[in-house]
Amino acid sequence: MPKPKNTFSSWRRRLAQRAVHAAWAWAQRTGSVTADHPGRLHFGAIGEATRLAFPLGTVFGEPWIHLGSHCIIGEQVTLTAGLMPDLDLGPDPILRIGDGVVLGRGSHVIADTAVTIGSDCYFGPYVYVTSTNHSYDDPHQPIGRQWPRMEPVEIGPGCWIGTGAVILPGARIGRNVVVAAGAVVRGTVPDHAVVAGAPARVVRRWTSEGGWQPPLRTPAPVPIPEGATPEQLRALAGLDEDGAARLAQLETEG
Repeated sequence: MPKPKNTFSSWRRRLAQRAVHAAWAWAQRTGSVTADHPGRLHFGAIGEATRLAFPLGTVFGEPWIHLGSHCIIGEQVTLTAGLMPDLDLGPDPILRIGDGVVLGRGSHVIADTAVTIGSDCYFGPYVYVTSTNHSYDDPHQPIGRQWPRMEPVEIGPGCWIGTGAVILPGARIGRNVVVAAGAVVRGTVPDHAVVAGAPARVVRRWTSEGGWQPPLRTPAPVPIPEGATPEQLRALAGLDEDGAARLAQLETEG
């Protein structure tokens, strides 16, 4: 025999659920960090329209962190300058992030020495960038007690760093580089390259003489025409292959 439904209890649960969601949305809006509302964080620089989403990850050494304009820093992103909090790191910034950078949820940027991320870089979630690595020279000492090795890291403008990629100390990544998901990058990567694997290697590269080698297997996406209305886009989305082909033929004839 089915149990009678407790409509009052169900109503209370729905009400509590709405209240929790509303409170969390309020906390996300209020807890996010911007230039106008930095909270307890005193960054060396934070540009216009840059926002660090709430909840924040670990953030310290912020006087030596410079953030550009129009950046989106996702939830639980760690940004650190120096080996530990409350160190005097000198007059120059340690971590520089350019304009229009997106750091995906759960990513880490650990700048114990200089780390530079160029403008318009996009990071997927859980990317790890570090300028420090453990050393293990002394076989008689625990690795965690040995002084680490530190080398600057530079990521050029316009790069796309895939989910779970690791950028190791000393990496020099060029302009408009694609780093595949899960890749482990060290050393120098040339401009306009695609790298994948652990350790990462160049799997495709563009040059002005030869274009993309190996050639791209899919055509470049067609951008949305300027001035297109939402109604037109919805109509296009409803076209089947035959309709799209007829439309392309009309455009060619016209």
